[in-house]
Amino acid sequence: MKKNTKSIIQFLVLLSVGILLAWLSIKSVWVEKDKIIESFQTANYFWVFISIAIALLSHYLRAFRWNYLLKPLGHQVKPINSMGAVLVGYFANYGIPRMGEITRCTLVTKYDKVPFEIALGTVITERIVDTLLLLVIFVLTLFAQFSQLKDLTATYFVNPLMLKLDGITEHPLKLIILISVILFTIFFFYFFRKKISKLLNSKFGTIIQGFGKGLSSIKDIEKKFQFIALSIGIWACYFYSLYVCFFAFTGTSNLGHSECLVLMLFGTFGVVFSPGGLGAYPAIITSLLLFYGIGKIPAFAFPWMAWTSQFILVVVLGVLSLILLPLINKEKADVVS
Repeated sequence: MKKNTKSIIQFLVLLSVGILLAWLSIKSVWVEKDKIIESFQTANYFWVFISIAIALLSHYLRAFRWNYLLKPLGHQVKPINSMGAVLVGYFANYGIPRMGEITRCTLVTKYDKVPFEIALGTVITERIVDTLLLLVIFVLTLFAQFSQLKDLTATYFVNPLMLKLDGITEHPLKLIILISVILFTIFFFYFFRKKISKLLNSKFGTIIQGFGKGLSSIKDIEKKFQFIALSIGIWACYFYSLYVCFFAFTGTSNLGHSECLVLMLFGTFGVVFSPGGLGAYPAIITSLLLFYGIGKIPAFAFPWMAWTSQFILVVVLGVLSLILLPLINKEKADVVS
């Protein structure tokens, strides 16, 4: 009960942040709403539909790849059930964070008799692989856009921080408050260092142990090359589903692969930050596009178009999967709602 309450509170907080960011984003361009509406009306939706098709392919590849992890453990999921479970999982993630993984595993437990613990273990392994590939993308982005990332860091982090510090030094009261906060923090960590150390060791120990088990399970995969190729294919689909959206708007059509790498990298953090990336994803992408010199109107319209199209895809197919899975698996009809 406590865990459920904590999840609900976490969801409400993240949802509130997402709604606030969405409201601030819309408010910043509200005076130009007519131009915004016109940009959506004149957008080339052919590329949006191509983006949706590529995103759907990424979901299929993820569902197909799942059996590569389940088979060495003695289990197999019907392709239609695997695809449906993945889509329902994505749909559930728009609600309570991490509920998608639980929902996905519950469905294959009910329909394909895969033990829940085993299903969850394979999903954790997937997340580890995705994290490693995200690190690869980060390295590629550093090579492709190093000078731009350096300027980006200076523009959005270093320079604002220096301005804040300059403002504090000019006001003695603010300086006193800052020093007091720093001293309090130092004393707090000093007096509670043993408890904090014990807590961190237990937490990080569990995480590292789980990470190691997840990685070690990959060695049991029979077709490792195919698994790696599918993993790369999934992220390639993520990349190109975003990239082709550039051509939907005249203002973003000149952007290339390097810029797309940066948008995908930072946009991923936006998806983690709020349920489904609501508010956070468009806000991050808009800021990056403005940094790249894209006009205010396309910089606002592009991320909302990209995010909304994926949202509609997941919601429609997620709901359809919830309806169709019990019908497809009629012989296993004792499924909890």
